[in-house]
Amino acid sequence: MDRTSRPTFSVVIPVHNEADYLPGALAELFDELAAVPADIEVLVVENGSDDGTAGEVKELIPRYPGLSLISLPTPDYGAAMRDGFLATNGDWAVNFDIDYFSGDFLNTVLDVGPGADIVLASKRAVGADDRRSPFRRFATWTFNQILHFGLGSEVSDTHGMKAVRRSVVSDVVPRVRSTQDLFDTELVVRAERAGYRIIEVPATVEEKREAKTSLMTRVPRTMRGIADSSQSLAICSGHPAGRRSRASLLASAGNRVSRRSSSSVTS
Repeated sequence: MDRTSRPTFSVVIPVHNEADYLPGALAELFDELAAVPADIEVLVVENGSDDGTAGEVKELIPRYPGLSLISLPTPDYGAAMRDGFLATNGDWAVNFDIDYFSGDFLNTVLDVGPGADIVLASKRAVGADDRRSPFRRFATWTFNQILHFGLGSEVSDTHGMKAVRRSVVSDVVPRVRSTQDLFDTELVVRAERAGYRIIEVPATVEEKREAKTSLMTRVPRTMRGIADSSQSLAICSGHPAGRRSRASLLASAGNRVSRRSSSSVTS
C-alpha cells in the first residue's frame, strides 16, 4: 500500500506517576503497533506527576519514532484525554491506557472501515471475556445501568479502549465539559445523541496489576460527575439517539487487552 494512502492513528495515553512502569509498557506497546498496517503516532499525556514520568518519556522518545509528550500541571485523567485528543492529527484518535492497550483493536478498527465513527472495546458486549473480580464486574454493570436510565445511553461500555474518527473529535471534543473520570463517558454520549455511528466490539479484560486508585474512592467522585454531566448534556438532549450496532461479527479479531489501572473510573 502506498504510504500516502495508509490510514493514520493518533494514540493518546494519559499517565500519572508511571516512571517505573513506562519503559516496559512502551516497549510492549510499540511491539504490538508494529503489526498494524497504519502510520501511528503515540502521544503520552503526563498529568501532574511528581516521580519523573515526563523525564522518562523524554528519554524514550529517541528510541520510538512517533512518540511525543504533552505535560499538564495537575492530575486529571479527563483533561489529559481532552488535550491529547485535540492535539491529534490522525484519521482516528485512539484512547489507550499505559496498562490497557491492544494492537489487535486497531486492526479491528481498520476492519470496520467507513461503517463507524466510534469503535468501543466493550467489556459487556456479546463475546466479551471480563476476567476481573466479581465486585469490579458488578461495578461496571451498575455504572452501565446509571448510563442507561440516567443519561439515556444505549452503549454497553464507555470506559476502555476507543477509537474516534477525526470528524467526531473536531465536532464533539470541544463541547465536552467533564474532566477526571467522565470525559470519555460524556464524549461517547454526546456523539451518540448527535447521531454518530457507534460500534462496540467485545474485549477480553485481564487485571495486569493492582488498581492505583481505590474503587471506593472513585465511586463518590463518579456519582457527582454524573450529576454534573446530566446537566451539561441537557443542552444536547434534543438530538436523536445515535445509531449503534454491536459488531459481534468482529469477535474473531481477538482483541487481547489487559485491565487499566490509572485514574479512570469504575469500568
